[in-house]
Amino acid sequence: MLDKNGIAKRIAKEVKQGMYVNLGIGIPTLVANYIPAGMDVVLQSENGLLGIGPFPFDGDEDPDLINAGKQTITTVPGSSFFDSAMSFGMIRAGKVDLTILGAMEVSETGDIANWKIPGKMVKGMGGAMDLVASARNIIVAMQHVNKAGESKLLPQCELPLTGIRCVKKIVTELAVLDVLPEGGFRLLERAPGISTEQIRNATKGKLIVEGEIPEMVL
Repeated sequence: MLDKNGIAKRIAKEVKQGMYVNLGIGIPTLVANYIPAGMDVVLQSENGLLGIGPFPFDGDEDPDLINAGKQTITTVPGSSFFDSAMSFGMIRAGKVDLTILGAMEVSETGDIANWKIPGKMVKGMGGAMDLVASARNIIVAMQHVNKAGESKLLPQCELPLTGIRCVKKIVTELAVLDVLPEGGFRLLERAPGISTEQIRNATKGKLIVEGEIPEMVL
């Protein structure tokens, strides 16, 4: 199965020339390390930055240069900085082509829960609700099962929702799946060494398998 970097590397293949892309906290931030050289893509951070580069090498960090997850980052030539009002104006106006988010749960109809576990302290929703309501395309980077081995791809989300019917694609340590408009997770690719049956056993929601499912190419 894939590790976090493997998930990010596979998601980077979904990023296309000329896109404006928002990277959420967690696994999505790693996607910046795998954008192909020479591809013209603008990565946005909701705390006020266009033009995120790869993570800095040890010793090259600038403590004043961070993403929305408070991680130190680099910038690329032509980067720009602005306040959060401008940042969310871009998001709410639909200027972001693709949002890549982490999730605690995703339903078979594309609902996402990624901000709160009842009874646990959270700092707030952050920009997740704006992003899922406004982006043209949403891909989720997540673990297929939780620490107890229970599926996080469900018929219905059990945690408080962040957005409804918004997720288009999911990449996990086990698989790449589309969320169909009529409902259901359509299996597109298997992680190297992972069988369709393993994915079926790890998916509580409706899984649609059509024909022979290829392994991911990373």
